[in-house]
This record gives sequence, C-alpha cells and structure tokens, in this order.
Amino acid sequence: MDEKHNLKITCIVCPVGCRIAINHVDDELIISGNKCVKGFDFVKAEIEAPVRSLSTTVRTVFSEYPVLPVKTNRDVPKEKIIDIIRELSGIIITDRIGIGDIVAVNIAGTGCDIIASSNILKE
Repeated sequence: MDEKHNLKITCIVCPVGCRIAINHVDDELIISGNKCVKGFDFVKAEIEAPVRSLSTTVRTVFSEYPVLPVKTNRDVPKEKIIDIIRELSGIIITDRIGIGDIVAVNIAGTGCDIIASSNILKE
C-alpha cells in the first residue's frame, strides 16, 4: 500500500479534543483516533468542505461605540473568510441597531448574512 499522506487534526466538535489521524492509502481514506462518530464526521467535512463561523467587528459612527460586534448567521466556507473580512472592512454602521439585526446580506456571495451580536440603541 502506497501511503500518499498522513495528517493529524484536532477535533473541535466537543471538549474532548480528540487527536485524529488521517491516512490516505491508495484510494482509501483511513480515519482513526476519534472517540465518537462526531469526530469522524468532523474530519470528513474538514477534508471535503471545511466551514467556519466568524465573529468580528465592524466600524460605527458612534463615539461611544466605535465598533459593533457581528457574526455570521451560519457557517461559511473556510476559503471565503478573507473575502468576508475584506468586505466587512468597508462597512460603517450609521444607524442604531440591536442584537440580531442584519448588517450585511449574502456577504461575499456566500448566502450568509452578517448579524449584530450587540446593541447600539438610542440612549
């Protein structure tokens, strides 16, 4: 059996943090070290189409709140994170908004919205 690559990845699905070995031998993918099926599913997804949630901030015009915490409303493809951050860097919040309000729709063409995770409400 000709081993093409041997990787190790730490599962982030639960607090156990299994160290999972990924071996690609011939045309077979061998996954070992996971203590549950969630780890197996996580590694398969990481190999095929890795996704992440993103929490960051956007600028505002309000001196008492110079930035607003925001997050994705669902997981996005990992390779789109830089595009999302680049697009968010051009957004400046000019209206008072609340938690869950949409800041950006279909960010970077992902179908994901960016939502406020804090309030900038009228005082």
